[in-house]
Amino acid sequence: MPDSNFAERSEEQVSGAKVIAQALKTQDVEYIFGIVGIPVTEIAIAAQQLGIKYIGMRNEQAACYAASAIGYLTSRPGVCLVVSGPGLIHALGGMANANMNCWPLLVIGGSSERNQETMGAFQEFPQVDICAEELGNNVKPAVTLLGNIHAVTKQLLEELDKTPWQYPPESKWWKTLREKMKSNEAASKELASKKSLPMNYYTVFYHVQEQLPRDCFVVSEGANTMDIGRTVLQNYLPRHRLDAGTFGTMGVGLGFAIAAAVVAKDRSPGQWIICVEGDSAFGFSGMEVETICRYNLPIILLVVNNNGIYQGFDTDTWKEMLKFQDATAVVPPMCLLPNSHYEQVMTAFGGKGYFVQTPEELQKSLRQSLADTTKPSLINIMIEPQATRKAQDFHWLTRSNM
Repeated sequence: MPDSNFAERSEEQVSGAKVIAQALKTQDVEYIFGIVGIPVTEIAIAAQQLGIKYIGMRNEQAACYAASAIGYLTSRPGVCLVVSGPGLIHALGGMANANMNCWPLLVIGGSSERNQETMGAFQEFPQVDICAEELGNNVKPAVTLLGNIHAVTKQLLEELDKTPWQYPPESKWWKTLREKMKSNEAASKELASKKSLPMNYYTVFYHVQEQLPRDCFVVSEGANTMDIGRTVLQNYLPRHRLDAGTFGTMGVGLGFAIAAAVVAKDRSPGQWIICVEGDSAFGFSGMEVETICRYNLPIILLVVNNNGIYQGFDTDTWKEMLKFQDATAVVPPMCLLPNSHYEQVMTAFGGKGYFVQTPEELQKSLRQSLADTTKPSLINIMIEPQATRKAQDFHWLTRSNM
């Protein structure tokens, strides 16, 4: 006669989705970012039932960027959940970016039926294991340390406590660096003080910096937008700046901002995430504005709009070009549609949107956005289409054959 307890256990089989969710919970995973579908929907539901927060994104690439940023912000792996085949392929950009930045990330992708592997099953995709250890992959080190990061860091700090050390403040290197910092600051201030309209990058960032909360997260991406913003927009706390990083990845901005926002809401309510986007960069993941509004995240998006990639044209020049030939034949590859109203993407989903053209409008809209903690905002900032950065000392920063 069969054991009755065994029969009861057989009737209460645990699903694979619940096993995965429980494994994530056991590993103290707090957040999952993804887009659900067959066969991973049940995993997201099971994870939520165990108290893991699920943030549904609009594109797997942005979901993977967000999950990787969680790894950087919290020192615990973020999880990206995607469907099989194309869903996993879309996540590859985030996986590559995390790998280059050495950020902890776990991607869970759906799979075709095991008995159909190598037979052209629906959304079949070959799996590849990637090794994360890359000691000395850039510069040959004098010493390499391999071990648990918390244990090794603790040991290093203990030794530094015994024998404190800092780079000599009066050294030639420090003197040269301070002089360069001073000259850069003077050049930036001169550009920021220009009163001409449309505004330039430095004028915009000067007025933004004046109002930035000291504890805010700064996220930025774009070509000139990010590069100039790095020198003007200050952050004062560790792990409070995220941008295209080592891999120079465009499209990371909104995913990073969403990750920072969910962490901030949980750990430091009241903190703002200031996400500074070039207009081209915003286009990579602009639909994630709906995600921001759906979860009502504390994000202010600043789109620095020069009508193009690096540079664009004003409306009059654009109209003149189109008089002669079709846009595909005459519009330079770097140009985007002039005066696009990106702020309307935000208002379409219930957030606040502003279209600004002057320093006064910028100051007012940013002040109002920071004061309104009930909803996210997007400020579309029009600048001179031909605006550029100050002259660079190192040609590799702006190398181009154009």
